[in-house]
Amino acid sequence: MGIESLLVFIIIGAIAGWLAGLIVSGFGFGLIGNIIVGIIGAFIAGWLFPRIGFAIGRGILASIFHATIGAIILLLLIKLVKRA
Repeated sequence: MGIESLLVFIIIGAIAGWLAGLIVSGFGFGLIGNIIVGIIGAFIAGWLFPRIGFAIGRGILASIFHATIGAIILLLLIKLVKRA
């Protein structure tokens, strides 16, 4: 993985984490936390979506969309665990 790919990965993670923080009310972990949530969300989406047959497409916007959905799933799981 080159430095450019790593930067794109971090930027997509940051955008996805930020969007997920806006969508799931009451959650936001700052810039670094949002990047981490977005990256973990991208991994969740990359693992889960092929198993259920869900695909939006290819490209940066599709990657952001997938990572955002994965980050939303992660934030909802965190919210459930904190509530319990």
